[in-house]
Amino acid sequence: RPGRPPPRLAAGPAGDPAAGKALFASKGCTACHGPGGKHPIQPAYPKLAGQNADYLLVQLKAFKTQERKSAQSALMWPMAAQLSDKEMEVVAKWLQTQKK
Repeated sequence: RPGRPPPRLAAGPAGDPAAGKALFASKGCTACHGPGGKHPIQPAYPKLAGQNADYLLVQLKAFKTQERKSAQSALMWPMAAQLSDKEMEVVAKWLQTQKK
């Protein structure tokens, strides 16, 4: 939101890689973004692998609250709504560790 600093992830290890990978798969993320967030099914869908975890967390939260209203946002609203804040953080940290 304007005038508000983005949330920062806690410093420390990237989290449990197995948990991030499992959440990414079980929540249906691979259906559009591909395994590891590397191969989206549409050119308009972003590659998530290697993306900054803080950025991903901000975007996921904006989708969950429906504050983000870009062209493809409505597709992400129900996907983000199923994630808890902790799950978002685990997935974001895992995606950051993936090679582009």
